[in-house]
Amino acid sequence: MSGLYQRDAASIARIAHLRFSPLAITGGRGSWLIDDQGRELLDFSASWGAASLGHSHPAVRAAVDRALSSQAGAGHISAATLPAVELAERLLALTPGEGERKVWLGHSGSDANEAAVRAIVAATGRPRLVAFRNAYHGGTAGSMAVSGHPALPQSARAPGLTLLPYPSAADPDGGAGAAAEALSMLRDLLIRVGAEVGALLYEPIQADGGMIVPPAGFLTEIEGLCRRHGVLTVADEVKVGLGRTGRFHAHGHDGLRPDVVILGKGLGGGLPVSAVIGPAAILDHASCFAIQTVHGNPVCAAAALAVLDTIEAEGLGARAEAVGATLRSGLEELQRRIGAIRSVRGRGIALGFGVGEDGASGLSGAQIAALTVYRAWELGLVLYYVGPGSDVLELTPPLTLTDAEAKRGVAILEVTLADVLAGRVAPETVEAFTGW
Repeated sequence: MSGLYQRDAASIARIAHLRFSPLAITGGRGSWLIDDQGRELLDFSASWGAASLGHSHPAVRAAVDRALSSQAGAGHISAATLPAVELAERLLALTPGEGERKVWLGHSGSDANEAAVRAIVAATGRPRLVAFRNAYHGGTAGSMAVSGHPALPQSARAPGLTLLPYPSAADPDGGAGAAAEALSMLRDLLIRVGAEVGALLYEPIQADGGMIVPPAGFLTEIEGLCRRHGVLTVADEVKVGLGRTGRFHAHGHDGLRPDVVILGKGLGGGLPVSAVIGPAAILDHASCFAIQTVHGNPVCAAAALAVLDTIEAEGLGARAEAVGATLRSGLEELQRRIGAIRSVRGRGIALGFGVGEDGASGLSGAQIAALTVYRAWELGLVLYYVGPGSDVLELTPPLTLTDAEAKRGVAILEVTLADVLAGRVAPETVEAFTGW
């Protein structure tokens, strides 16, 4: 391990780690990271999608510099600040909805989901919530409480939480069985205690659950059931929103009209900022209800405005769709030639490919995924794995990824998988990296 990684291990709390390799970064530009050995690595993760415009994007750098040259305080909890107001106004304009709406600004998708859920329960007086199995809504106590991901066993579930199956269009039956089960469970719940259910949370694509795209029409039926019973729908767009799927909001692919939309990760282009966009009746419930000192931070808000400007000015949603098609085509070609790749799924540049047990090597899907991430790091490519079985390689590169970079990444993956399946990567190399 490098000196920087060892220093990190000696000084940074392990409870903040989710590690897959001894990746140690000193800089970056565009779709590339620079490690402490001076190597350039192609970044197919974008820090779990947070570096939406890549690293050191000129627009974000300029916005941050302007915001710091005459800093409008440090937060908006006790004063109206121009960057925060401008960001809220922009998000309202970009997010269709009915009636009077407001925006809550936070630091991450985790605190945004928690704030939204707390406000909904308090404002409606309805304590029950519905979410999906394998969903990941964040790492705070409140967001973990409404998540269904098996990587969160230490968290207490919210009282009265119901978790529905999340169907996959990639299943042999197209997700029909799981969809029918989920809809039946929801109907039964709403008939029995519908007046007690405040909200249903969903991801338009279940990202950490394995980059699962639901069958067409499923979420539309879910939304219709909720609307008939006065249950608010909350679209968690933290990882797959902001142009990543080819639409500004990923729920736009299904023509959905969520009551509340959650944004985070890529909103700040690498700086910590998140947003809840929803009914004023919910978000105006009470003062001092969900506050932290630097919520609405002017530097982060300025960075978010620069991200939104750049997505629009450079047509990055359309670019994500086009480059995503190149990336997906490359992955599907690998699937035809490598039996261990079971499926390719996702939209735009929110992609994943599942791996399964390989008879020749004797490796399980989870072992292949872990070894692939490690070997890819050795060969100069950064990506991670997700899914309840830790067997889905996830690709969430910057929106600025080029066609040439997409093809180069696929070429590295081909060599990586060949090395892993040929037994050229020793299983003990990943023992120190627990991943999910």
